[in-house]
Amino acid sequence: MSMSAQIVRVWKGSGTAEGVDRYCREHFATTVLPQLRSLNGFLDATVLTRSVGTETHVVVASFWESIDSVKAFAGERYEKAVVEPIVHEFLERFDDEVAHFTVAVGVELPNRLEPDRR
Repeated sequence: MSMSAQIVRVWKGSGTAEGVDRYCREHFATTVLPQLRSLNGFLDATVLTRSVGTETHVVVASFWESIDSVKAFAGERYEKAVVEPIVHEFLERFDDEVAHFTVAVGVELPNRLEPDRR
């Protein structure tokens, strides 16, 4: 993730462990992420999951250069979640709105695959 990330867009949902896994593998990785990668101003995305009892939660955090980049993706009502109808097949519940955060402190981790350049 680039240190120039300014805006983080956060969306949440929940469902069964199988449904969340299918959302991540069959929808986010194959449909959402390629679409996001094609957009100017999109920097990165992270998908987090957490199981609590019989319910599994999913949090999607996408990183953007600016709020204008977010608006180019989501429209003028950018607080509204962009959710395709197929998501109902994977998740039992999800937020209709998203939260936007400004990055206050970011940490760039060294790429462990590159040789040490000391």
